[in-house]
Amino acid sequence: MPRRSNAVSAELRTCQWLNLREALHHFGTYTGATQSQQHIKPLHWYVACRLVIEGGFHPDDITPHPPFAVVTRGGKHYLHFDPAQATGGERTVLGGLKTKNVDVVVTKDGIGPVLAVSCKGMTGAFRNLTNRMEETIGECTNLHITYPAMVFGYMFVIRANRAVASIAAEMPPDEATPARQLLANDIAVQEGGAPVESIFRFHSALRELTGRRGIRNDVSRYEAVTLAMIEASGARAGDVLGDFPPPDSPLRIEQFFQALYLRYEERYLFGAPDLKPVTRRIEWAPGSPVLEPAQGDLEPHPTLDYEPRIEARS
Repeated sequence: MPRRSNAVSAELRTCQWLNLREALHHFGTYTGATQSQQHIKPLHWYVACRLVIEGGFHPDDITPHPPFAVVTRGGKHYLHFDPAQATGGERTVLGGLKTKNVDVVVTKDGIGPVLAVSCKGMTGAFRNLTNRMEETIGECTNLHITYPAMVFGYMFVIRANRAVASIAAEMPPDEATPARQLLANDIAVQEGGAPVESIFRFHSALRELTGRRGIRNDVSRYEAVTLAMIEASGARAGDVLGDFPPPDSPLRIEQFFQALYLRYEERYLFGAPDLKPVTRRIEWAPGSPVLEPAQGDLEPHPTLDYEPRIEARS
């Protein structure tokens, strides 16, 4: 099978099938304007595809539509890779205060949005992190007012710009454009490896916004929140820092998706058994082309960093 590159095509604006490192490598090394959101779009795509393969959500229920199609035969669901099905963009969700474009949304007919994920990222100016809290709380509150049962996740990634002597060799020359300059306010990791104080404060604030359990709980809390720092240079570009957040933090990325699935099951299956024909998560048939790609595929599939949701063989 052809080797797969970390590179994400800048020309494509529709959902691509990526693994986490490919999405984060793009985020960590992107040099364009962040106002376009192109630095974070691949993370949207990663989330959408993971919700299909691991989460068992039908791709037709997800915005942006992942590059997959489902063929049902004999009561079994076979998942196929189909780039023609992919779309881009976001879904507009009715909030209690205003409508909001949300990055990744799962919608069920007759119910509405049941699960959503908002993806945000910062590449510099980390002293302004606390200013993000008002936006973060407001987005969650706005949507939970209208859809208190919706499971809402928040992913925040930070480029781990390092203040170490070795960075000097990689710094742009003095005549480089301002967008290329690494300023003191853009340093995320101090010499010695510890995050700067503003990131510690941001972590503490986000801890207070995660873990919403029931629909009567505080609408300003998310069901799951993750914070990750991403290496931005060298051979490790795209890697997630392993020692921050701390191992006991509820914001570790390893816990994020499982928390979303658990809350979804509690609300839409255990809490509403009559809705199971609509809300039950799919188990993909063994032998699905996505799970067992043919040798010599022209489009090599990414190496998954999670386990597919596969039906047990009978």
